[in-house]
Amino acid sequence: MARQNTSVVVIPSYNEAENLAEVVAAVRKLGLSVIVVDDNSPDGTGAIAERLAASDPEVQAVHRASKGGLGPAYARGFATALAAGFEQICQMDADFSHDPNDLPRLLEALEAGADLALGSRYVTGGGTGGWPWSRQLISRLGNAYARAALGIPIRDATSGFRAFRAGTLRMARPESCQASGYGFQVEMAWRALQAGHSVQEVPITFHERRAGRSKMTPGIALEAARLLTVWGFRRRLGQASTHA
Repeated sequence: MARQNTSVVVIPSYNEAENLAEVVAAVRKLGLSVIVVDDNSPDGTGAIAERLAASDPEVQAVHRASKGGLGPAYARGFATALAAGFEQICQMDADFSHDPNDLPRLLEALEAGADLALGSRYVTGGGTGGWPWSRQLISRLGNAYARAALGIPIRDATSGFRAFRAGTLRMARPESCQASGYGFQVEMAWRALQAGHSVQEVPITFHERRAGRSKMTPGIALEAARLLTVWGFRRRLGQASTHA
């Protein structure tokens, strides 16, 4: 039987107890289902996810044994969404850095023909709220390096605010991605482009998190830089695919 609700938002969570209930409520107000993927957060985020799921059949809590990286968390959530028969699968952070009210615009881009709609800070109409110039510079340089290394036209390949068609997500095989940190976002977008799927950037404003601490570390940034360098080198040798 086909699902009545065909769209879901996958939200990875680690130590997001201060934000999770509110962000899930905001997504549910839009009529979208939610899958929370918690990595055994020590602050009780997993228990909050369970309570939300118990009170709403359109919310599902998925638990992983330990903190294992953003990419694998998303891969687990995506697999759960595909198995449940959702046709449009969104992804967003749990801390309100992505505005839930922008989700309908991402889904509208899919309805208009895009295979992957990407919430972009760096196209006309997009932006970053309250970022210092140093953080903006680092982010823009990282995206410029991704464009140069991989030969992709995307202005904001590191954005984690997205909507996929189910077929595009299956093709991208997120469970086989090499990146476990924020490089996962670049890898997924590149795979979609390599397979000939259309990617549309939708302007959004990225906000500072409402509560809690950022998960970005130097190690995550170094992983992304290392993988981009390897992929770029392989692309120049004619071995373009990142698929395992």
